[in-house]
Amino acid sequence: MKKTALNIAKIRKQTGETFTRSQALSAGMTKYRLYRLLDEGFLIPLGVGVYRWSEAEPIDLNLVEIAQRCPQATLCLETALARHNLTDQIPSHIDIAVPRESSRIRFQSPVQLHYFDQKTFDLGRTSISIGDGKKIGLYTPERSIIDVVRLRHDHGKELAWDALRRWLKKRGSSPAKLIRLAEKIHGTEKALRAALEVLY
Repeated sequence: MKKTALNIAKIRKQTGETFTRSQALSAGMTKYRLYRLLDEGFLIPLGVGVYRWSEAEPIDLNLVEIAQRCPQATLCLETALARHNLTDQIPSHIDIAVPRESSRIRFQSPVQLHYFDQKTFDLGRTSISIGDGKKIGLYTPERSIIDVVRLRHDHGKELAWDALRRWLKKRGSSPAKLIRLAEKIHGTEKALRAALEVLY
């Protein structure tokens, strides 16, 4: 029993709390050992080929899976607005932006993928810590507003204009900064200017 515990501790140190199948094999774990640890409850599967030790500290497992499988994944649209307290709506899925040229990824988590233009993908992109030393991308409040305005016919005009209203009430919000960013993203500047004339 002690030997098994020592082996698990050694493997866990090599893999980290969350890891992929290939990382486990590189750390010296055999396929048989991996499946046995799963069967015995030592591991939790987080989608295809991604695992987490069951005794690891609590964490948002959905975000861990997304970050592990897609390093460029960025929280966007309604999910990003919720993170920035710019909407009262609780998204039923996690809105994730990836560059348009990205290959399609299947997630176990409730993800809605959005393919954004590679040329403007990094504009307004920041990152947040999700634990285990991992990070996931997050668009700034300004970029999030621009995207919901740009895609308002798909996601609802009310969501876009309500987010803009809330943002304008926040201390430090700068309409000029918002417009400068909108000028770099096709299909948004004109609508934003018109809305700001009414709301600001």
